[in-house]
Amino acid sequence: MKNIVTTALALLGLALVADPAMAAEGAAAAAATGAGLKGIGGGIAAGFAVVGAGIGIGRIGGGAVESIARQPEMAGTIGTNMIITAALVEGVALFAVVVGLLAILG
Repeated sequence: MKNIVTTALALLGLALVADPAMAAEGAAAAAATGAGLKGIGGGIAAGFAVVGAGIGIGRIGGGAVESIARQPEMAGTIGTNMIITAALVEGVALFAVVVGLLAILG
């Protein structure tokens, strides 16, 4: 996993350094570069939010299934708590995605 993250960050850094717009001079090139970097940052933020929410909801579901397997008579209560907790995680993820998209548009 560390190798994948390191490689992705290295490629992102290489793309930023090798970008022709960064080598160009003038206000138009600087504005285009700023807009591009805002887009990359917003996309990365939204992507991390979605990945984090997926991991969180997966752990919630896995824990709920294990709990129901141990105590089948508590399935209703466990299921209700699982749905409420997953909705809270999903709400935070949706908020993060909106903030990431606003960073791109703003």
